[in-house]
Parts: sequence; C-alpha cells; structure tokens
Amino acid sequence: MHCSIRRTAISKAEEGLVSMCEERARMLQDQFAVSVNHVHALAILVATFHYEKHPPALDQDTFADYAARTSFERPLLSGVAYALRVVHADRESFERQQGWIIKTMKHEPSPVQDEYAPVIYSQETVSYIEGLDMMSGEEDRENILRSRASGKAVLTRPFRLMSNHLGVVLTFPVYLDDLTADAKEEDRVKATAGYLGGAFDVESLVENLLRQLAGNQELVVNVYDVTNNSNPLLMYGSEVPLGNPSPSHICMLDFGDPCRKHHMICRYRNKPHVPWSAITPSSCVFVILMLLEYIIYAAWSRYDNVKEDYRKMEELKKQAEAADVAKSQFLATVSHEIRTPMNGVLGMLDMLLDTDLKSTQRDYAQTAQVCGKALISLINEVLDRAKIEAGKLDLESVPFDLRSILDDVISLFSSKSREKGIELAVYVSERVPEILLGDPGRFRQIITNLVGNSIKFTEQGHIFVQVHLADHSNLATEAKVEPVANGMNGHKNETTAVATSVSCNTLSGFEAADSRNNWENFKLLLSYEKNEMPYESVSDKVTLVVSVEDTGIGIPLDAQGKVFTPFMQADSSTSRTYGGTGIGLSISKCLVEIMGGQINFVSRPHVGSTFTFTAVLQRCDRSAVSDSKPVMLHPLPSSFKGLSALLVDRRPVRATVTKYHLQRLGITSEVVATIELALGAFSGRNGHSLASRKLPCMLLIENDSWSSKVDVPLRSSLLEMKQNGQTPVLPKIVLTAAESDKLKGNYAVDSVITKPLKASTLAACLFQALGITQTQLSHEKQDSSGSLRGLLLGRNILVVDDNKVNLRVAAGTLKKFGAKVECVESGKDALALLQIPYKFDLCLMDIQMPEMDGFEATRHIRAMEAKANGEADTGDDSEVDRATRAGKWHLPVLAMTADVIQATHEECTKCGMDGYVTKPFEEKQLFQAVQKFLDPGMST
Repeated sequence: MHCSIRRTAISKAEEGLVSMCEERARMLQDQFAVSVNHVHALAILVATFHYEKHPPALDQDTFADYAARTSFERPLLSGVAYALRVVHADRESFERQQGWIIKTMKHEPSPVQDEYAPVIYSQETVSYIEGLDMMSGEEDRENILRSRASGKAVLTRPFRLMSNHLGVVLTFPVYLDDLTADAKEEDRVKATAGYLGGAFDVESLVENLLRQLAGNQELVVNVYDVTNNSNPLLMYGSEVPLGNPSPSHICMLDFGDPCRKHHMICRYRNKPHVPWSAITPSSCVFVILMLLEYIIYAAWSRYDNVKEDYRKMEELKKQAEAADVAKSQFLATVSHEIRTPMNGVLGMLDMLLDTDLKSTQRDYAQTAQVCGKALISLINEVLDRAKIEAGKLDLESVPFDLRSILDDVISLFSSKSREKGIELAVYVSERVPEILLGDPGRFRQIITNLVGNSIKFTEQGHIFVQVHLADHSNLATEAKVEPVANGMNGHKNETTAVATSVSCNTLSGFEAADSRNNWENFKLLLSYEKNEMPYESVSDKVTLVVSVEDTGIGIPLDAQGKVFTPFMQADSSTSRTYGGTGIGLSISKCLVEIMGGQINFVSRPHVGSTFTFTAVLQRCDRSAVSDSKPVMLHPLPSSFKGLSALLVDRRPVRATVTKYHLQRLGITSEVVATIELALGAFSGRNGHSLASRKLPCMLLIENDSWSSKVDVPLRSSLLEMKQNGQTPVLPKIVLTAAESDKLKGNYAVDSVITKPLKASTLAACLFQALGITQTQLSHEKQDSSGSLRGLLLGRNILVVDDNKVNLRVAAGTLKKFGAKVECVESGKDALALLQIPYKFDLCLMDIQMPEMDGFEATRHIRAMEAKANGEADTGDDSEVDRATRAGKWHLPVLAMTADVIQATHEECTKCGMDGYVTKPFEEKQLFQAVQKFLDPGMST
C-alpha cells in the first residue's frame, strides 16, 4: 500500500515536471523565434536601403541609430552588425572607399584570401568590431558559409559574451536578389551581398523566462548544445550535480538551425517528499498484519520448519547435481587422458602379435594385451557406478564364449598368483553351453572384480572359480546343506560359522569357507555331467551359478553387512594394507541384479570367503549366430584331438581342473595319485592298466608329486619299458608348476607348464613338447578377420589424430586389413585434403586436437558438402558434372574418442559425425562401425 501510494505521488510529480518543462521549452522557442524574425526583418531593411537605392540610403550612423531605437524588439540580442562580402579583387578599392584596412579578429591586417567579410555597420554596443573580418574567426567563418549556403539563420556553439554570460552568435545572409525556396547552393553563394549577425544572451533569455513563470523555485533547468552527443556544451545552468537524485525530463529545442541540436533538462531542486497519505494508512495496515502474524505464528511454525527443510534439501540437490556434472566432466577428462596412451600400448601389442613370435613370447604378449584391456575395463568401473546410480546402464545381448572370458581373467591375474604362490584355477561344467547370449563385458567385469578381491586378500592356498548350471548345482547341495535363515553368509552367528566342519580335500589342501564346495559335492556334480542328466528347464534361458572360492583372510562378521556398500572397506586397516576403493563389489552386485540374478557369500575369518552369484543368460547355437552379431572367440588348436595323457596328481579337485583344460584341447586323460601308480599303469603291474590300453603320449606330473629323487629313476624306468617292448614310444614328461624355466633347467623333463592353467598356455607348451607346428592358429586368426578385411580391402581411409603413436596404431590396424591409409595430425590438414570430389572412402577423426578439434572440422566438412550439394541441384553442366548431381556428397566421418561419456557421443551426432569408435578400438567394434558405410554392395 505504501509503495502504491508513493508511486502514485511520484507519478503525479513526474507528470507535473513534464508539463512545466514542456511549457518552458515552448516559451523559450517562441521568444527565440521572435528575435530571429526581427533580425530577419533587419536584414531585409539592409538589402532594401543599401543595395536597391542608388546611392545607398543607409550609412553607419543611420544603421546605429535605427538599431538602437528598435533594440526593444530584440531584448535578447546584445547588439547587431552587418558585414559586407568583399572579394579579393575589390579589397583595395573597398579599403580606399572606407578609409581603413580590413583587420582580423586579433586587430591585425587581414592576410590575403579569396574573400572577406568586414563589418561596415554595427550597433553602438558592438562598435568595437567595425572593420574586423568575420571570416578570420573559425567559428564565425563556419557560420557565414553555412548561412549563405542554406539561406537560414545559423548559430555558433555557446561561448562567453562580453557580459560574461553564455551566448551564441546568430548569422543571417543578405542577398542581392530574391531567391526561390528551392534555389541551389551555387546560386545562393553568387547572390550573397553580406551577412547580418547578432549575439544572443541565452542565460538572460532563460533567466527572464523562468522569472515570469510560477514554480521557478522548485525546478532546476539546464540548457545544452548537444550537436556532439559525446560532449554536450552547457548553455544555461550549473554543472554541479544535485545532492539527492530526483526525476528529470528532457525536451528538445528547435532554434531554427538544422545543423545544431539543443535540449532542455528539467528536474526538481529537491527530491519529492513522501506524502503523509503514503505513510499513515500503510503504517496502520502494517501494525494489523503484524498482530495477525503473531496470532497465527504458532499454527504455522511447524509448516515453516518443514518448508526450511525442503529448501535445504533443494540446495543439497542442486549441490549434488553440480557435483555430478563436475564428476562427469572429471571422469571424461581422466578417461581420455588414460585411454590415449593405452591406445598406443594395446595397438603396439596387437601389431607385435601379428609378427612371428615364439610360443612363450606370444603368450607373454597376449597376457600383456589382456592386462591392458582389463585396465581399460577397470577405468570404466567408476563410470559404471555413475551410470548405475542414474539408471542409464543397459546390457548388451550378443553371443560370447564363456570359457574364453574366464581364460582372459585367469591371464590377468596369473603373474600375481605366481608371485604369491597360490593356486588359481577355473572349471566350467560340460553342460554349460559353449556360446551364450548376453553381455560378455559385464560378465567379465563381475568375474574380474571377485577374482581380483580374492587375489588381493589371499596369501596362501588357492582361488577356485567354478561355473555350473543352477539346476545341477542345487541338486548337488540341497541334500548336503540345510539353509540357515537370517545370515548374510549362511550362518546365524560367529559360533556357528567357526564350528562348521569343512573338508580339506580342496584345490590346494587348505580349508575353504563354504562347506558345500567340498570334494564330495564336486564329485556329485561331475557324475551328473557324465550321466548326461537332462535339464530341468527346456526354455531358452540358462541360469548359471558362478562361485569364486578363496582361502584368504576372510571378512569379519561385524563387517559382512556392509560388504556391498559403495566405497566401504571391512575396516580402515584393510584399505591401508591391501588398497582398493571398495567399489568393485557394489558394482558387481548391481550388475548381477540387472542380469536377473543374486549374489551372496560365505566368509569365515582367517579361513577364506566364497562368493556365489547367479546370472540368467540365453542359449545360442553356433548355427544361429548371424553375421550382424559375430562371436569374438579365442580359437583353440585342433592338432591335439585323439591324443591321450596320464595325469599324476594326489589332489582330485586339482586333477579335475587339469582334465578340464586337456579336454578342451581334445586330449583324453586318466588320473593317478603317484608316480609309482603311473609307472604301474604303463607296465600293467599291480592290477593297474590304462583304459583300452591306449598308451598316452605324455605324462603330466603335478609339481608337488615330483622331486629330484624320482627324476633319473623315472627316465630309467620308461627307457627300460621301451626296451622291453611295453611301450613303443617314450611319453613326453611335462611338469605343471608356477616357475617353468627353473624347473626345466634342473630336471630332465620335456616341458614345464606354467600355472595357472589355461587352454592357450597348455597348448603352447604341448606344441613345444610334442613338436607340432602352429599353422592352424594363424589360419584361424586370418579367418576371424576375413569379414573386416573384405570391407577395408583397397579402401582409401584418412586418419586424423594429433598423437603420433595413435596414428601409427590406427594406420597399422587398418593396413593389416588391406586399407590404404593416409594420416594427418590436425583438423586443418584434414580439411586441406578433403576437397570435393573426395578421394577417401572414410575418415576417422580424433575429437580433442589443438587449433581445430574434430567437432569443428566435421562441421566444416558438412558445410562444404551442403554447399556442393546445393550447387549440384541448381548448377548447369559447365559448373557441376552429371555424376555430382546424380548422388549427394557425404563422406562417412567416425569419431575416434577416448571418452565413454554419453555427452561426448551426443556431441558427435550433433556436429554431423556418422558414428564413433572408442580408443583403443577392437576388430569387432571397428567392423560394426564401418559395416554400414563400406558394404561391398554400396558404391563409393
């Protein structure tokens, strides 16, 4: 109410100010116009009596007397004078006639110039200017030239008059002949006879005007010459600012000179007071509202508290959102900076694997490559957590080989397990389909997290990964173990957990935490496989049970409830001793749940832990695999099919694992516990004989069954059996141990298989021991890349990247598949090569580059194509050929990005890119990215 009443009062004051200012401006213009008209009349008088009368009827005395007697008509003029136009040719005769010489404004003889304007008639008040050349003053000269060219009265800029008042000089031309209103400038100049001028006292004019009007004490009036807006000249008023700012109003003034602009600014001398009508009613209403506020305060206090809590929650939400954006940007930067050098590492390893390597060298290089790829996947874990929290994590559905994935995980942790001296093994049931349909990357991520934790917290014993079908696993354990309610790890409390009896007949002989993973249950599962027990379900879905067993430090019972909490460790000492962030299990749990499964664990302090999870996948036959969903397999050699081996191992679980890997290579095997039993099996003594008497070509002996005492006797016994005709060929003796070179040098064995066992390592050692060539591997590798080679063979591809290592990697990868590659290091260089018509079939563009990044370069390419396509639609044959008009220009541009952030992918599409490949890119990803652009059935 107060503001409304106050605004109304201020509005009325402003309206009054506008009215008074407009009135003063109008009266000032009128009085000025009257004075200008009198000067005009005086100019007509001079023209009539000086030029039209012969001899002239006007002289100095007559002009001065007339001007003095009619000065009341020109109260604003301090004096008037008439200057005659004299050309230089008439100067001498003019000076003889007048009896004086023409002088400048400084009272010096006027220099030679084209024309002069000496004052010949002047009013008594300005008689001191008689004989002075008005053309010698810069301001007066400008006024004279403008007045005779326009035929109107013109004004100078304000200056101090003799009275020390601010004023201006008015100049009016006097013509010999009457001219029309539309006369040309040349005609006016030619007809000019002289100039009549007068000094206007602007300060007196405004002062007299304000004195006549009411309300003068309330207003402050300033008059300005605003011909130059950047430097307005004060004509009346004070330049000292007022103490309190007050409303102002500007009125434009028209003094008849079109070349000069003037305006008047009016403001109140004092700031308008607030009226009592704005104070009293509003104060009363305010008091009443305060009383009402006090009355209802108690009822609304809780509402205010809730509202405040909501506000704080909104602030926290905004902070969290800002932190999430900052985290995403940070993760994108870190991802790019790590992936860029990793692209070079993995690319060089890939090119190294394409060279001729020894079996051991190839195994080392492949292991390094697997480690690099695993590192890339670990980098993605933090990003995965963010995606999971946002609910934006989607799973792939592609065919994959589960056994190959587990071999890769074993390779990743093989060196660490050998360093610690622990057994690391994997076993997959025969009933698990060879090819499954699901997300191999996420499945690998879960296994990697669980095995990585086991490696981290295990100093002795073993880590054992098993994969079975859920139906068989349940049948093998339901009869043995009673479910215990209320227990994260299958036990109600610490007493029952510690008292559980666990068999030591395990992979390494150390006690395991989960009593269900004993040899009896494991043997029962093997019997189901041999009996070819039918599946309980006939649907396309397959539910796998995966367990990761270790004999590490275990998890304290009081910490088991927070194992799956993000960024949580069992205790602070765990983080310091073993490292880690505590995010792996949290991500694994989320991924398992997304796959439709569950994860739990059994853990006993100082005994170990067993994590078990289920995953729902789909069956996928090899015949059902389409070209659009290629399976990236690790092909195993078929050279060993039909061979047999005798395995010496006193631990049945470990022996079963070794048989599993031999079976994958097509090698049949039998197991004995000691070397003596193995010799008896070869010779047929003591009732021991090999099945069907098919003699094995190799003897695989576990390291703990071997010693220096049996080295020479074993060789001697085998040679003796060969001489006796019991065995036609000596079997190759192969040890399985953690250190291969040391044992092979100390013992008389043909080869040593380095643990942990996996099919590729086993195959490499057997190739060396048996002397079999590896031609089939290279042939199979060539076949696996046949489809990509068919797409890239003979294609011209431009690769743009500012990193020279990445350029080498990309060029080497593409050239391997038959492409013709040209490399440049900046977006500008790429634009120089990409001129229509294109000579390239595809462009791989890095995103982050100096000077011009990939986004900007792609925008330039698309703009160039749009221009060319537009010209093709409208151009004639002389400008654009028919082939150009037949098809639109569009070069496929794929981004090579090290970012895996969704925003980067969206920006690629927004700037006109056709897709992207993440660095380091793999064969499968590259094939999927270029297939729709470089299909052999499509023309360039």
